[in-house]
Amino acid sequence: MSDYYRKKLSARRLEQVYQIAPARIQQYLQAEIECVVSRLKAGITVLELGCGYGRVMPALAVKASTVVGIDNSLENLLYAKQFLSSSNTCSVAAMDVTALGFADETFDCVVCIQNGLSAFQIDPAVTMRESLRVTRQGGRCIFTSYASAIWEARLEWFKLQAEVGLLGRIDCKRTGDGVIVCEDGFRATTISPQQFGNLARELSVSAVVTEVDESSVVCEVIK
Repeated sequence: MSDYYRKKLSARRLEQVYQIAPARIQQYLQAEIECVVSRLKAGITVLELGCGYGRVMPALAVKASTVVGIDNSLENLLYAKQFLSSSNTCSVAAMDVTALGFADETFDCVVCIQNGLSAFQIDPAVTMRESLRVTRQGGRCIFTSYASAIWEARLEWFKLQAEVGLLGRIDCKRTGDGVIVCEDGFRATTISPQQFGNLARELSVSAVVTEVDESSVVCEVIK
């Protein structure tokens, strides 16, 4: 995840981001998680990239026998161990998404959801390629971003975060077309369906890109 998240928006502060989310964003978050879980086969092994404090992992563990979450924030990971303390199927580790410390074909599924691919602030093709490397043949990678239809609710959510001091004040002049910019340097982007298609072609893989709940763009790649 970007240095901003690692240094300024981790653990309990990141948890607060989701606690103050308006109703439409709560609906988006839940709908996307349900969509991803519905695509998992029972008993598989799952890797979540950018797991934060482990918020999504228990939902993945409803289907998966093993869920591993990685993040580059020590504060996130320490809090995740508390958050997931009652789970015997979820574990977390400190790791860089561009150089995953796993052997080839380790996992049945790799997920990077709720706009995580954009939040890393690195070339998404690098993350996608590394995700495919650690995915078994016949397995899948699932990546998501925001759909354009949820822009107004998304902007409202980020304004709420700014109001309570989780983010800097929104720079209205530089914010628009799916990009949110704050005066303290924070920048949130998205990946469009067309961009997901271009990434799949760049990586020479086939991808199915769908829209869920008029809020999520879901890109699924079968290896």
